[in-house]
Amino acid sequence: MSKRVNRVAEQMKKELGDIILQKLKDPRIGFVTVTDVEVTGDLQQATVYISVLGSKKEKDQTLKGLSQAKGFIRTEIGQRIRLRITPEIEFKFDESIAYGSRIESLLSQVKNEKDE
Repeated sequence: MSKRVNRVAEQMKKELGDIILQKLKDPRIGFVTVTDVEVTGDLQQATVYISVLGSKKEKDQTLKGLSQAKGFIRTEIGQRIRLRITPEIEFKFDESIAYGSRIESLLSQVKNEKDE
């Protein structure tokens, strides 16, 4: 990836976190953390990886709320970041945090069994 693509991805990550936290008032959207943004080389599409605290139902509701707010979010990104074309946004869950916490709990369980 080029330096420009990386800079745009990092700037989008920062701005998306701010937009979701302060601008979106949808009650379906829970506590969301933007963990990563991947932008294609031509800056046409962006995949936003999010982490959401809560149950499976709350996560699904948050994803629905974010999907319906794509137009607003894209407009805000376009105003904040000067690009010729604002990338299309797709939201996906970042499962790495849940996976890491599962591994950590398994390791602590093994350690406790070993100590006994």
